[in-house]
Formats: sequence, C-alpha cells, structure tokens
Amino acid sequence: MGEGKPTSCPFCGARAAFIKEGKDAHPVVEVKEALSELTVKNLQETLQLEIDANAIYLCMAGKTDSYEIMKMYKRLAKVEMEHAIICTKIMQISMPELGAKECSDDDVANFQKTLELEDHAAGLYARFAREAVEKHVKIMFTALNQVEVDHIALIKNYLQ
Repeated sequence: MGEGKPTSCPFCGARAAFIKEGKDAHPVVEVKEALSELTVKNLQETLQLEIDANAIYLCMAGKTDSYEIMKMYKRLAKVEMEHAIICTKIMQISMPELGAKECSDDDVANFQKTLELEDHAAGLYARFAREAVEKHVKIMFTALNQVEVDHIALIKNYLQ
C-alpha cells in the first residue's frame, strides 16, 4: 500500500523509527508476558488519560467553527483512542465505558487546554518509559511520549 515508509503511523502517530516491514515487525500488543504491578498501574493511568483525551478532543471538534481545526481534533481523537486500544491489548482487558467530556467554545482556550493535556501526558509517558521493566512496554511508552511531543508542536503551530 503506497510507496515508502510513512513519516509516522497513520493510526497511533508513532514516528518512523517504530514502523517496521511486516516480516520484521514485533508489535508490542503481541507480547504476552506478565506485567509488573507498577506497569499495570501506569497502563491503567495511561488508558484513562487517553480515553479522556479522546472525549475532550471530540468535544473540541464539535465546538469549533473551523473545518481545519475540527478535522485536526477528530484526528487527534482517533490517535488517542488508538493509544487506549493499545493499552487494553497489552493488559488483555476490555475497553472501559466511554463517556463525554466538556470543553470550551473558544478555539484558543481549547488549544491551551490541549497543550496542558499533551504536556502532562508527554511528561508522564517519559517517566513511565523509565520505570518500565518490560521491554515492549518501555518501547510503547517511548513512542507515546514522542507522539504527545509531536501533538504539542502541532498545537503550537495553531497558536502562532
């Protein structure tokens, strides 16, 4: 499908370094090993953060008058949901109930909120990557951290 490797995963946003040819791929969601207590706690926190981000971004997409911003928030929501799905697969659990979240009617306020959410997540995932004892979980948190950093750069472009 297509030519060449994409610069980032169209589903989860992982950078090109994490994208492998099918024959060389070892998806983190395919690793079935026992997880440490701390990893389970960190994955549960990540799952909730990603579910909440998905709901907030869907709200923001619905509140903007800009088609471009609406599509950007819908794309972010899909990426955050993919992160949540990855967490459920690693923990081998079902997706929890999804709920709605409130957001502002103002694009600039929503951009600021997005920066706060993404900055918090990036810092958390960097810490979780350091704390992980399981190689596949360390890889996943490293990728998630980079994706959230990329989201920060995206939103900062809208604020300029």
